[in-house]
Amino acid sequence: MSDKRSDLGTDIDSIDAETLQQKLAHYADRGVSQVKLGLTDIDGVIRGKYVGIDKFISLLKKQGGFCDCIFGWDVDDQLYDAGAYTGWHTGFPDTSFRLLVETERWLPDENCPYFIGEFVGSDGADHPLCPRTRLKNVLAEYAAMGLSVRSGFEYEFFVFAETPHSVRDKGYRGLTPLTPGNFGYSVLRTSVESQRFNALLDYCRAIECDIEGLHCETGPGVWEAALKSEVGIQAADRAALFKTFTKVFFQRQELMATFMAKWSMDYPGQSGHFHFSVADADGANPFFEPGGDRGMSLLQRQAVAGLQRYLPEFLSLLAPTINSYTRLVKGAWAPTAATWGIENRTTAIRVIPGDSSSQRIECRVGGADGNPYLAAAAMLSAALEGIRQNLDPGLPITGNAYDVEDNLPVEAKFASNLADAAKALDASSVARSYLGDEFVDHFVMSRHWEVREYQRSLNSWQLERYFEII
Repeated sequence: MSDKRSDLGTDIDSIDAETLQQKLAHYADRGVSQVKLGLTDIDGVIRGKYVGIDKFISLLKKQGGFCDCIFGWDVDDQLYDAGAYTGWHTGFPDTSFRLLVETERWLPDENCPYFIGEFVGSDGADHPLCPRTRLKNVLAEYAAMGLSVRSGFEYEFFVFAETPHSVRDKGYRGLTPLTPGNFGYSVLRTSVESQRFNALLDYCRAIECDIEGLHCETGPGVWEAALKSEVGIQAADRAALFKTFTKVFFQRQELMATFMAKWSMDYPGQSGHFHFSVADADGANPFFEPGGDRGMSLLQRQAVAGLQRYLPEFLSLLAPTINSYTRLVKGAWAPTAATWGIENRTTAIRVIPGDSSSQRIECRVGGADGNPYLAAAAMLSAALEGIRQNLDPGLPITGNAYDVEDNLPVEAKFASNLADAAKALDASSVARSYLGDEFVDHFVMSRHWEVREYQRSLNSWQLERYFEII
């Protein structure tokens, strides 16, 4: 393949005729008559469709159109009441998208290839609200400094012996987990459920979302998957696909997986931790310095300091739902302030010492409910700003970070709710410089909508507390 228009994603002009014909012949040999495509919305939900082979070729030639209501509604398909980009006032026209041919992977259970799509503006430029291009632009900032990013996500998720119908019939109460009890790193549970564990590993490998490690976490039916690290945007691509297709995998077995930040106050929350390092033009890892304290280079200290300084402003991108903030509480294995430490899992930012291939940073703030593209864009933007400003993080925290958080300045503490986190993002000049005013305005609007939707809802706690007594 040629690298023509590689900045925009591959299109038909960059595939020679022979390669295209070989691809189409391969599809014909396998009896394929359609392909599946998916585009990720603001909330990290993949929206897509099947298209026939002729339409697929047409999309490669002249891009395609997708109703821009995808930017005008929430995770429940309810229309925003204050959206400036699209709404009843615009008539919900199509917005353009391009298929990225290099993202092709095979869906074995569907005998169908899958392609990632990316929204574009009317002039073919990057779309200001597209989560994928927000991250792509941040990665381009690193490239301009001669750096590439290698990263990987870790996700915790609960698995239930339920279906989408049964959880609704039960009102999401009294759900049956796949396995009982607290049993982190259990060999017993993984052995009894070995068929499912191995099948998920095989399934993810088949769709090029390789899992590096998979185990039981603490809590009934909770699993944790560490995705294989990748260079550039592929890590977020694979994280987004992993979340969706893991749900597919389990629902086909009359089971359900949830990536909520916290589904029950009786158990720890579900994280979406993010590990990353950088490489220079020679492939060396400039986060590692053999003579540095625990291998930390000046560049790594600057990146840590950027995260420390700016994570509170970017928080709503890592914790984007009302539910996210039930996880970010003291003593729940989740941070409540922008602290850092070396091999310290009570801090928000964990430096992991190693060698030239393994020295890295883990950001432990995000929940499993975050949009991988936006979460990565937020963390990498904060780190890069620390490098550019030559910030210093000070001394690492040793011991329990929760013990010192009360004495930290207010700007180091995380918002305790989505409304305040959205306000911090709205006021962040750094977020606006990396992600763009249009995106920040739209995302903030969508989070305030989420808050209002919650506030006008009656929950079971209110009924149980006030129905009879008050």
